[in-house]
Amino acid sequence: MAKAIKKQALGRGLSALLKDPENDIKSVNDKNADKVVGNIIELDIESIEINPFQPRSNFNEESLQELASSIKELGLIQPITVRKLDFNKYQLISGERRLRASKLVGLTTVPAYIRIANDNESLIMALVENIQRHDLDPIEIALSYQRLIDEIQLTQEQMSERVGKKRSTITNYLRLLKLDPIIQTGIRDGFISMGHGRAIINIENQDVQTDIYQKIVSQNLSVRETEALVKNYQNSLKPASAKAKKGDGFAIAEDQKKAITNFFGTKIDVKIAGNGKGKITIPFHSEEDFNRIIKLIKG
Repeated sequence: MAKAIKKQALGRGLSALLKDPENDIKSVNDKNADKVVGNIIELDIESIEINPFQPRSNFNEESLQELASSIKELGLIQPITVRKLDFNKYQLISGERRLRASKLVGLTTVPAYIRIANDNESLIMALVENIQRHDLDPIEIALSYQRLIDEIQLTQEQMSERVGKKRSTITNYLRLLKLDPIIQTGIRDGFISMGHGRAIINIENQDVQTDIYQKIVSQNLSVRETEALVKNYQNSLKPASAKAKKGDGFAIAEDQKKAITNFFGTKIDVKIAGNGKGKITIPFHSEEDFNRIIKLIKG
């Protein structure tokens, strides 16, 4: 308890230092900068503006209320991080949920880490910290990666090093942004998962994408079922010559399959290997049915 009181007192003391116009710190080289930068300081909430680079755009109200109740009971345990803009003026880098919840319970000050950073550094700090620590939905994460590419000109390899994720993982997120906007919204709202999205993205036609999306939602299809649906669609686009090249087996026409089915009076299954070999499976449902099929084979 004594340590906590001492820490809070130190924060209030540094807060007073920052409010002194004669000690306005604008760079890490300024006097007393070492006492401020990286330290926890009690800041007036009114002096903190929301970070325009914040990737999170959806805040669950129920979760926010739970956090507010915790802050009311225990105080703000984890400080927010801010960037000093001007005299007694700061911009949020990370911790918007904590700041919002603190406002809900009527706090006038919050503990904050002070950093001095340019806009690019602020953007990187905000995006990287949120990607790593917060429960962003897959589209928000993808948009964060895209902003690092567009605004900071980071390569996927550089992003991989910054956020500690495999390059392939980053690529998979970025590919989601090629989905139809309706499907992106469906992922954000939790109607389908990222796995569903990764399966749909293999189809270029966005009208077909949305048709499959509607089937996933209406029929509650799993990711595996979605992958099979996509594969069947892609196979349907292949010309007959591509399906059955010489030396790669042959295709059996539906009317041929139907003729065999009608002959035996039961739905048969035909499988053909790439070398042209295959098998016909004739199911039966009883001993009587088995004897009936044998008679048909014997003629």
